[in-house]
Amino acid sequence: MTREDLKDKVRENLGLTKQEASEVVEGVIDTIRNALGDGEEIIISGFGKFAVRTKKRRTGRNPKTGKEYNISSRRVVSFKPSKIFKDLLNTI
Repeated sequence: MTREDLKDKVRENLGLTKQEASEVVEGVIDTIRNALGDGEEIIISGFGKFAVRTKKRRTGRNPKTGKEYNISSRRVVSFKPSKIFKDLLNTI
């Protein structure tokens, strides 16, 4: 599902205009992006938790040449689904 598909689904489900649905979806995405950028966790009950975590610096290896190289530390977004969401996925 693309961003445009998501806007269309929101429009259909809530009976909004295309412009209103676009504003809602973009607003939610911007809010999530900004909160994660500030290091906040986002917990959506019944869906899951988004969090920013830091991966440590480590040594990687090129599988083709076998040459080792350093992978710098970085921040990544992780998602942990809620139990309700996992149960729903496993009953479908």
